[in-house]
Amino acid sequence: MNCAGDGLPEGDLVSIADDGGLFELPPRYRELQAQARALAASVAGRAAVADEADGVDQVMRQALRDSRLAEVTVGREYGGRFPRVDSLAVTVVREVLAGVSGHLDSLFAMQGIGSFALSEGGSDTVRKRWLPAVAALDAIAALALTEPDVGSDLKAITTTVTVADGQLVVNGHKSFITNAGDADLYTVLCREGDDQFSLVLVPAAAPGVTVTRPHQIIAPHVLGDVVFDDVTVPADHRVGEPGQGFRLALATLATFRVSVAGAALGVAQAALDEALRHTTGRSQFGVPLAQLGPVPSLLALSWTEIEMARSLTYRAAAAAARDPRANLHLSSMAKVGATEVAGRVVDRAVQVMGRFGLVRGSAIERLYREARPMRIYEGSTEVILDSLAKQLVRRHSGGQGTLA
Repeated sequence: MNCAGDGLPEGDLVSIADDGGLFELPPRYRELQAQARALAASVAGRAAVADEADGVDQVMRQALRDSRLAEVTVGREYGGRFPRVDSLAVTVVREVLAGVSGHLDSLFAMQGIGSFALSEGGSDTVRKRWLPAVAALDAIAALALTEPDVGSDLKAITTTVTVADGQLVVNGHKSFITNAGDADLYTVLCREGDDQFSLVLVPAAAPGVTVTRPHQIIAPHVLGDVVFDDVTVPADHRVGEPGQGFRLALATLATFRVSVAGAALGVAQAALDEALRHTTGRSQFGVPLAQLGPVPSLLALSWTEIEMARSLTYRAAAAAARDPRANLHLSSMAKVGATEVAGRVVDRAVQVMGRFGLVRGSAIERLYREARPMRIYEGSTEVILDSLAKQLVRRHSGGQGTLA
């Protein structure tokens, strides 16, 4: 899964910057950053409304469509920005968007997460029909993996796909699905036979697809349950070969997991910025809060942790852009590191802002709520650490000289 001819060369990432950051990105990524910042600035006034919505905010959708940044989530052959989906590009954009609006960040990221398996294993008919629409944000994508009783243990899923009269028939119940109810297409993980797992593309408009929204989370999200009741789709809507479901799901994970770290960085940086605005603009006992008691240390520690997490995240994202599967361990480390940092930084920001950090409807409240789910979705911290520990022990037992 190399980005041949257009990936990031080894050593091209790190250089000293003059703008306060510790690293400077190559020009193509700085251009993306600038476009993302322009988009984020244009919708900042809408963020408070969109981030409380349980359906896609059409103002945000139109702004993202106009920016053409969704093209980053699809390969160039089908209307995308780059030859292949570039993990570092996605990460850079998410870092900017998440600092302003979790809703906007999710809308952007899910275009790739929901459609990537189609790029890797979809039929020509499916790719030509759906991927250009995803790149243009004319169609909203979703990935349907989890079920009411199944989270991390995906091999326990009960949704099935069978073949009948040359067509695919899907039955089952998916739960906590991002974009459910607003998606135009679902990439669905199904059990096929006794011991195979396959992916199937199911258009949202297919007869037998129904959506409910029984849950909402602390950071409001476009989220729902999707029920498939004898949903019949053409045979060419199978994504990949029978039994390749987990391989394609892993390819999606390897490409996009590190971008969660980017979003976490955006949240953490925005929280630190809020804390700085408050503590430098408010005085107690005759001095600015930023100079009082433990506040300076808390601010400095947050800055330090953000830059540490950013260094690992950019390294992991650059590695994933070259070879996502081979560098999934780095992406996993970055996801854990950055999301845990975001949780600590936002909590410190609330603390140094005192009662003003507790105000409903404030930016810091939204950031506080956005940071918490990041440690759970797309691989909880504990599940990822367990997987990393097993890999670490295997590498040690195998006598490998390096762990990264």
